Amino acid sequence: MSSAPGTVGSVQLDVRPPKYIQIVNALQARIEDGTYGPGLMLPSETVLMSEFDASRPVVVRALEILRHAGWIESHQGKGRFVRGKPAPPRAVPTHAATLLAADAEGSVRVLDAAEVPAPATAAAALGLAPGTPVVMRRHLVSGAGTGPVELRTYYVPAALAAGTGIVLGDPLPRGLKEHLHVRKGLQYSHATERVSTRPASTEEQHLLDLDTGDWVLTMQLTVTTRDDTPAFMIDTAAAPGRLDFEDSFPVT
Repeated sequence: MSSAPGTVGSVQLDVRPPKYIQIVNALQARIEDGTYGPGLMLPSETVLMSEFDASRPVVVRALEILRHAGWIESHQGKGRFVRGKPAPPRAVPTHAATLLAADAEGSVRVLDAAEVPAPATAAAALGLAPGTPVVMRRHLVSGAGTGPVELRTYYVPAALAAGTGIVLGDPLPRGLKEHLHVRKGLQYSHATERVSTRPASTEEQHLLDLDTGDWVLTMQLTVTTRDDTPAFMIDTAAAPGRLDFEDSFPVT
């Protein structure tokens, strides 16, 4: 005997999104249809609490998501004002897209995967206390005719990685981002990339076939969800002279 949609047997399931997401969606729709035009002050937290039958922390969380995404802005002591629908996001740079692609793309070898205490850089990027358990995956990427090109180290909070295939060490056919989307239902907002240089470690010298004293180009890419929570960080060490970066963007 089949059950009605949204039920298991006679038990009714609540499949609605979390309340703060409902508020975000409703306010975005009002901004898009002109109900709340640019420059207009949004209803107060108290009014929104009453309208959506939500607590103040839930309303504040929704408003912060909208502010971070560029839909509204806050004026100290005055309230929150509509900015309008944000401009289309900048296209993902080619190299960042490669980092987020499937493990099987290119000459990628998964070196290892394990639960480890978060190092300071990963902890800071993920908003964790140093030493908090994270799952670490390391990939070695090689180029055609150039040998090893870069070492990628992925860090995912252990609590988020639980129940997924991340710690198993097998290639992820859809890549880490899509794997977490499918297995955990994550919705992403934005990514932040930091680029720097430093001397290569002894292990990096060995894996990337570098000489003693060589430096590496480092790229730290942190991916954040729609509720402004860092989901994972990719720490890449690239061998000098073996990797080219090219990007294009509008100039107004």
